[in-house]
Amino acid sequence: MYEHSSTRLLTPREFLWRLLRHVALIAGLVLFSLVIGVAGYMSLARMTFVDAFLNAAMLLGGMGPVGDLPNDSAKIFAGVYALYAGIVFIASAGILIAPFAHRILHTLHADDDD
Repeated sequence: MYEHSSTRLLTPREFLWRLLRHVALIAGLVLFSLVIGVAGYMSLARMTFVDAFLNAAMLLGGMGPVGDLPNDSAKIFAGVYALYAGIVFIASAGILIAPFAHRILHTLHADDDD
C-alpha cells in the first residue's frame, strides 16, 4: 500500500491523492456506521428518523446518546452500538493519521544517495 523507504518520496500531488483516498474511506465507514445506527434506533427504539439520526451521530462523534430508550432491546442495541462507534472513531483517527505518519517516517528513513 505504501512505498518502501528505498523508493522516492511521493510528490505533494501524489500525497494529496493518497490523503483523499483515506478521507473517502473514512467517509464511507462513517456513512455505513450511521446507516446501521439509524436503522437500529428506528426499528428497536421506535424513534423517528431525526431522533435516530441524532442518537447515532452523537454516539459516532463520541458524545453519547440523547434520549431515553423505551425497552431492553433498544438499550442493548445502544450499548453494542456505542462500543462499535468507539472502535470506528479510533479506527478513523488511525486511517487519517497513517499517511502523515508514513510520510514523516519515510522522510526520516529515506536513503540519501546524493
